[in-house]
Amino acid sequence: MSKTIVRSILFIVFFVAITSAVTGQESILAITHVNVIDATGAPVLGDMTVIVQGKRILQIGKSGQTAVPKAARVVDGRDKYLIPGLWDMHVHEIFGEWLPEDEKITPLLFVANGVTGVRDMGGDLEPLKKWRARIAAGQLIGPRMVIAGPMLDGPVPQFPSSAPVKDAADGRRIVDELQKNGADFIKIQSLIPRDGYFAAADEAKKVGIVFAGHVPDKVRATEASNAGQKSIEHLTGVFEGCSSVEDELMAAPRGPGRGRFLSTYDPERAKALIALFRKNQTWQVPTLYWERGEWLIEQTNSGTDPLAKYAPAAWRDRTWPMFTRDILKGWSTDPVADREKFFKAELKMVGEMNKAGVPILAGTDTAAGVRVYPGFSLHEELELLVQAGLTPMQALQASTANAAKYLGLADTGTIEKGKQADLVLLDSNPLQDIKNTRKIQSVVLAGRYFSRADLDHLLQEVEEAATRSK
Repeated sequence: MSKTIVRSILFIVFFVAITSAVTGQESILAITHVNVIDATGAPVLGDMTVIVQGKRILQIGKSGQTAVPKAARVVDGRDKYLIPGLWDMHVHEIFGEWLPEDEKITPLLFVANGVTGVRDMGGDLEPLKKWRARIAAGQLIGPRMVIAGPMLDGPVPQFPSSAPVKDAADGRRIVDELQKNGADFIKIQSLIPRDGYFAAADEAKKVGIVFAGHVPDKVRATEASNAGQKSIEHLTGVFEGCSSVEDELMAAPRGPGRGRFLSTYDPERAKALIALFRKNQTWQVPTLYWERGEWLIEQTNSGTDPLAKYAPAAWRDRTWPMFTRDILKGWSTDPVADREKFFKAELKMVGEMNKAGVPILAGTDTAAGVRVYPGFSLHEELELLVQAGLTPMQALQASTANAAKYLGLADTGTIEKGKQADLVLLDSNPLQDIKNTRKIQSVVLAGRYFSRADLDHLLQEVEEAATRSK
């Protein structure tokens, strides 16, 4: 046999193998007779069939008019509701000794709760990059990750996974380093000095990387918005900016004093600030579940915790008790009545921002906060967004379509042909009651199907890992 013939045969074998890998070997999933909530804002699409091939949505059509491939795994979606995979847009996954790296805890809790994407707002960059790569390659079960790495904070940072900034030169240098080392965006913390903040903001624009996070203690919310900060977390700086004594509040140490915020609240200043946020498209991630937990910790941290079995030792024995002590000592010292009024004011503020056209995202600050669990707490956040005045569709979009728009990701956030197959199948309609996002029948993660039994198995794995942890 000649070398030419041998090469021809090898080429044919290679071509057939590649073709098989690309087409024939890709899994095919068909969810039939399902009600589709595509998160575009359109009404529910009834009796639909959604076909997934590999990692992508191949076809969407009326069940009676859509052929199901013979090789497909068929899931009967009758009387069920299909929504896009959820994004938690404020998480911390690997955060020094406070949240040690554990791939058997956090990533699995997200997936088991229908969270297929996260924006990590500060953590240990190198292990996070490894998780990001392994998840993208299908080697680790976990949500798609967009990561910041170390947070830019003051000369003496208050948190782990932080980069100390003492001046403008530090701000520029650290932005450059993080951008070159694979961070997706820059996270700003509260103690960064003014010159460091504005230098970091300017450098982020120059190198083309998003910066987001807290409004620092020495920066006004108006200044942060005008500097191009893409999102503001926890409503930081907002109530100072709405106060008739903003200068006084800016000069005082941050901490308790919620009653002062409320007694000096100026509706006209609030209206102007909200208008600026809308004009500049300064996104808001209010993390209402965490805010409620912080301001009303005596209530939210009391009684039995049914999710405690999922918390590893580092959370329950070190990080959460530390947070509780610090909050009770340094933050939640105002009268309970003042703190209750302030949280209600936060809800009202989010509703007013949403009504005015300020874009809103759903985020939880998991798992740094006490009893803020990966995945589980996002459903609480959606409920609080509805309580704040968003419609169930708007709350759902805050965790789906809005997340995709904010991140500039065209392949996620809605259920449409060609998009990545990140899907959640629910037993009941979340547009009738947002609490129904909890009623998860199955999850599709980048095309991989997890039945209810599979999800329960993931939760069992987490519980066992938490029990073994030290």
